Amino acid sequence: MARGDGRLTHDLDPQERGPQDACGVFGVWAPDEEVAKLTYFGLYALQHRGQESAGMAVSDGHQTVVYKDMGLVSQVFTEGALASLHGHVAIGHCRYSTTGSSVWENAQPTFRGTATGHLALAHNGNLTNTAELALRVAEAEAHAGTLPLGGAIHATSDTELLTALLAAHQGESLLTAAVDELPHVRGAFSLVFMDDTALYAARDPQGIRPLIIGRLERGGWVVASESAALDIVGAEPVREVEPGEIVAIDDRGLRSDRFARAEPKHCLFEFVYLARPDTWISGRSVHTTRLEIGRRLAHEHPVDADLVIPVPESGTPAAVGFAQASGLPFAQGLVKNAYVGRTFIQPSQTIRQRGIRLKLNPLRDVIDGKRLVVVDDSIVRGNTQRAIVRMLREAGASEVHVRISSPPVTWPCFYGIDFATKSELIANDRTVAEIRSSIGADSLGFVSLAGLTEATALGAANLCRACFDGNYPIALPEPELLGKHLLETVEVGAR
Repeated sequence: MARGDGRLTHDLDPQERGPQDACGVFGVWAPDEEVAKLTYFGLYALQHRGQESAGMAVSDGHQTVVYKDMGLVSQVFTEGALASLHGHVAIGHCRYSTTGSSVWENAQPTFRGTATGHLALAHNGNLTNTAELALRVAEAEAHAGTLPLGGAIHATSDTELLTALLAAHQGESLLTAAVDELPHVRGAFSLVFMDDTALYAARDPQGIRPLIIGRLERGGWVVASESAALDIVGAEPVREVEPGEIVAIDDRGLRSDRFARAEPKHCLFEFVYLARPDTWISGRSVHTTRLEIGRRLAHEHPVDADLVIPVPESGTPAAVGFAQASGLPFAQGLVKNAYVGRTFIQPSQTIRQRGIRLKLNPLRDVIDGKRLVVVDDSIVRGNTQRAIVRMLREAGASEVHVRISSPPVTWPCFYGIDFATKSELIANDRTVAEIRSSIGADSLGFVSLAGLTEATALGAANLCRACFDGNYPIALPEPELLGKHLLETVEVGAR
């Protein structure tokens, strides 16, 4: 399906996509490093969090340059482009759109002039009070004389709106603007932003999306969505940005301020699917957590079978845990095409009808005649699992037992994951037995919400589990956004 300006296409029909995260963010302050190249490699490590566009902003203290385009990190940046981006501070972003269209205008970082210089900003998450913020921006711009009283501001994404909010502040510094304005922002936001000389990072009071600080060997600082991005640039993890905290980094070092009291509600789905397995979140290895989820899944839903196979890659750790706890042998029964993430070529109708094989193909000699336990991370619409079960049966599997390392997804996400609307979720109006029948499996089992929560070792009180139980820790979006949870355009006049 063509997206936005039509320059990119999905590898599969959109009904076959798994849950997508809003994006990955990366920031670096390092006078003795090639910050553009560090940002490139940091974004490369975060590519799984967003594949629609990529960009970075770089400043040498006098001039800030923003370079961004549609496509993968490796498609957007060339060696020549990186060599032309000079400076000591940079931020980067790779995007999957959950708010705003998939077009160049919504690629990040966003950029605006301020009363004291320039602002570039990159955002992971979703804001839920955009109409209120748009009114606040319009009033501030009218007061400053940059917008006629009764005029309207225009923004095509919540990130652009947030950038306008900070830029409209007439305080003495960007740090002051953030401390004053972020308490008015609702929703999920992990931010990296910069002026001409300094790097900043901030996280919403619930800390829904991850954000971690690292230290480079030669004294620079790095901030990233996941610790795996620190590893690739050789930064030593220091600590996470705390919920409700803003961090400033410049030639005076690292300083911390707080704009809200911490009320942690870490996204439970980060542990299931979104984060890389080699990442640490809240002091917990994602890989270790997924192994434990698989063990609990085996105890909760045992099955008499010959072989445990994962749906790669996100189902692999849980499948290993399931095999360990059940005593069944583990094998790779499906091969994943590692290069299928993006293509500029629209598949033909014949290939589209067999779309799942663009991504996965069975190893017939492994699964032929076997009773299989197939472990996957989630079922959202059910189309992918239906295709996998059919493919495995065609390859000779005698039985296909599906085990899922998350509970049924019954509620949409408003905090940065592209889950379907409630009516499109297969678990919304079906029992487990009905879902099993729909996907064609011999049996189906989901890990319990209690089992999943215990596997994280964080406790229910510190987690956002809204996609599983409907208990949203932050007020939901305005009623007019609930049906589509998509902000195409905000136009609000000052009153």
